[in-house]
Amino acid sequence: MSGAIRVHDDMLLAASEALAKQVSEENYKKGLIYPPFTDIRKISADIAASVAAKAYELGLATHIPRPQDLVKYAESCMYSPVYRNYR
Repeated sequence: MSGAIRVHDDMLLAASEALAKQVSEENYKKGLIYPPFTDIRKISADIAASVAAKAYELGLATHIPRPQDLVKYAESCMYSPVYRNYR
């Protein structure tokens, strides 16, 4: 979503840190090391925004200008399946 054509190690680190921040203390107490899958779209948008922010910071982004709200932009880039009803 940032238009980066290569992935820097810091972008991978940003993704893993963003994922780790999504795990609450309550999840840890339950023995979970990943956030619940029911929140996958929100989690994915937060991770994408963090990676994009790092790409912009590193000067690797080609999608200029940088969107004001990267999380909302990530959500707008997501595929949302919409199926027509057939009888």
